[in-house]
Amino acid sequence: MAETTLHIGGRQYVLTCRDGEEAHLAHLAGMIEARADAARSIAPGMTEVRTLLFAALFLADELNDLSRKASDRQAQLALQSDDEPAAKALEALASRIDTITQRLAAPLCAP
Repeated sequence: MAETTLHIGGRQYVLTCRDGEEAHLAHLAGMIEARADAARSIAPGMTEVRTLLFAALFLADELNDLSRKASDRQAQLALQSDDEPAAKALEALASRIDTITQRLAAPLCAP
């Protein structure tokens, strides 16, 4: 196990983590710190707890937006997969492949 120190909201937090995860945790801490800075700039003088609450809300809002966009994209892809012309084109192509396969499998000369 590794140990890393994260700097968030003017404080240091010592955490243990799996070996190799230190950089990832530092990146996540940087994301939180950036949102905490944004919260402090909007409402200076907030308590540390309130600043971190706003940082968490900012991150949750971003996560919610990304989840909604991903769901919308999945719905679009599902609609596109029901594309009738594409299905017919694939069926025609499959039929052509079957015909070619049968021709290749037939003997070249009849006895």
